[in-house]
Amino acid sequence: MYTNVSQGAYLFQGNTLVLPDSIPDPRIYEPVPRDRIQDSFGDVEILAIPGVYKGGYIPCADLTPDRALPPGWRGINTRRALSLIAADAVADGSGPAGRLLRAYHIVQWRRESVFCGSCGSRNEDKPHELARICPVCSRHEYPRISPAIIVLIINNRGKALLAHNKNFTPGVYSLIAGFNEAGETLEATVVREVREEVGLEVGHIRYMTSQPWPFPNSLMLGFIARHAGGAIKVDGVEIEDARWFDRDRLPDLPGKGSVSRYLINLWIGGAL
Repeated sequence: MYTNVSQGAYLFQGNTLVLPDSIPDPRIYEPVPRDRIQDSFGDVEILAIPGVYKGGYIPCADLTPDRALPPGWRGINTRRALSLIAADAVADGSGPAGRLLRAYHIVQWRRESVFCGSCGSRNEDKPHELARICPVCSRHEYPRISPAIIVLIINNRGKALLAHNKNFTPGVYSLIAGFNEAGETLEATVVREVREEVGLEVGHIRYMTSQPWPFPNSLMLGFIARHAGGAIKVDGVEIEDARWFDRDRLPDLPGKGSVSRYLINLWIGGAL
């Protein structure tokens, strides 16, 4: 990664995107001009991480948690920011939402990879590669990416299963999701997570799309599946409620910009 980039940058503090008050919500995907950052946070290091599809670099910086924001600056939860900028599209690495998510993912990883996981020495950035290297034992560390499935389940009456996780905002229902485990195919993860969380069996599993989701470090892999048997029985641990819903009678849904909302919208529109 390179320092001293001349263009604007994404500025983070913990899980918060930091920007001037003068930048309205519809434009929060735009990097903050460098001179404004330097005027208010003169000593902050601006790094540039490699882009993905179109090359180039994505400048970003990370404020320490205890640093007070000066007048004229505000913070907005990065997860909420995605719903404000991505409309109904699934974010990818080529669009503004994808660049923001990539910057956020890498900033988190750098914050959590200061020390070597093998010998405890302080890591260094590896030149010309998105990696950290231990100067003592030469252990390499790369950004962590944890694959997770999310699945829209449809029954033989065309209804979709939506569930309320205990961590959701009250009243919000979304899709069944869970992390892929070692030695497990993605399709097997779909079957296991659905069985564990709502007691259903599913079949005709089909991959649809994917989305970077750095909350904290996931790659969400979206599937659709058909109900193959069983009655809803929530686990009571993660899932508090789950129901079959018609298109014209829906609860509150997850925010725009998420792969869950993308899949739900496909179903609402009759594409599934």
